[in-house]
Amino acid sequence: MKSVLPSLWNESDSPVISLQKEMDRLFQDFGRRLPAGTLFAMTFPAIDVDETETGLELTAELPGVAEKDIDVSVADKLLTIKGEKSAEKTVSEKDRQIRERSFGSFRREMVLPFAPEPGAVEALMDNGVLTVVLPRPAESAEQPKKIEVKCKA
Repeated sequence: MKSVLPSLWNESDSPVISLQKEMDRLFQDFGRRLPAGTLFAMTFPAIDVDETETGLELTAELPGVAEKDIDVSVADKLLTIKGEKSAEKTVSEKDRQIRERSFGSFRREMVLPFAPEPGAVEALMDNGVLTVVLPRPAESAEQPKKIEVKCKA
């Protein structure tokens, strides 16, 4: 897109234009180097995190993945969601047969702002959407201690 404002550089010398062209080339090359049939989306499932009054609620889109193929674990402040998708579809019609397979494993790790109690974490699967509820741990009985600031003499 050409700007109507005057430029300090002519377009061929602009460092911003050069950077933009280099970034475009980088992303075009990246797409070409992925092997055919790679399930790139399954490597990193889409995740949404919402903060609630009681903690965090995380949702991950995992279409076609069964509950038995998902592993959710919490270790201190690290939440790990991993699993594997394996599906096969066969369509047989008169003189032809179509067989499609999709498979792939995924792993997603996330550092949490607090360490939930592992026994209190819940994971629910509904229509290909995993919901993980991470309640905050009980507040410590000890209140923050105010420290007096003194003037250096």
